[in-house]
Amino acid sequence: MSNTDVALVTGASRGIGRAIAAGLARSGVQVVGTATSAAGAEAISAWFREQGLGGRGVPYEAAIAGGAEALVAELEGKEGLPTILVNNAGIAKDGLVLRLKPEEWDQTLNINLSAVFRLTKLCLKRMLKERRGRIINISSIIGSIGNAGQTHYSAAKAGLDGFTRALARELAGRNITVNAVAPGFIETDMTQSLPEEVRRSYQAQIPLGRFGSAEDVANMVIFLSQDATGYVTGQTLHVNGGMYMG
Repeated sequence: MSNTDVALVTGASRGIGRAIAAGLARSGVQVVGTATSAAGAEAISAWFREQGLGGRGVPYEAAIAGGAEALVAELEGKEGLPTILVNNAGIAKDGLVLRLKPEEWDQTLNINLSAVFRLTKLCLKRMLKERRGRIINISSIIGSIGNAGQTHYSAAKAGLDGFTRALARELAGRNITVNAVAPGFIETDMTQSLPEEVRRSYQAQIPLGRFGSAEDVANMVIFLSQDATGYVTGQTLHVNGGMYMG
C-alpha cells in the first residue's frame, strides 16, 4: 500500500466499518468512508479530523437505483476511484420465514448482496487499468452455519461468499484479489444490548470464550489489503474465535 492508494469503505460510521477505515488510514492510505446520510458522512469526516487521520465521509444510499453511480462520480471528482474496496455496508433484521414479508427478504438481499455487485462493478475501472487492486467483502459466520430467524441474511451472506470466489477467478489475471472476511460474534451496539443470559449462551459456543472486537475484524481486512497477501484470493477468512472452523 502507498499514499497513492485510495480505500473506499462502505458503512463506516461505526463499529466494524469505522475500525476498518481507521486502520487503513493509519497505514497511509487515503480513505473514504460512507454513511447513509449527509449528516452521517459529516460525522465520519469530523471523526477523522479528531483522530488526526487522512480521510473523509461521503453519503451513499446502497439500496437505491443510482446510489453507486453517484458515489463513484463523487470519488472520480476528488480522490479518484479506489484501489482498495471494502464492501461492509449491510443490514440485519431478524424474522422467521413464516412471518417474513417479501419486501423484508428483498431489502436484505438488495443491500447485502445486489448493492455489492453494483458498486464493485463500477469501482473496477481503475483497478483494471492499473492491473492491481484489493476487493474485500464483509461476510458473516451466518452465511456458513445458518441461524434461525436469519434465512434472508444467511442467504445474502452465502451468496456474497460465492460472488467472492467467482469474481476472484475473473480478476486474477489482472492482479486483483477478491476475498471475504466473515466475522462471528463481535462486540457492537447490537451485541451489547443483548440480555446477559443470552450473551453468556453465545459466549459458551466460542472456544476462545469471548466476543471479538471490531479491531479483530479490521486487522484481517488490513492484512488482506497489503502487498504481502497478493497470493491470497477467492477465500473467506473467518474471524470468530473458533466458533466455526471451515
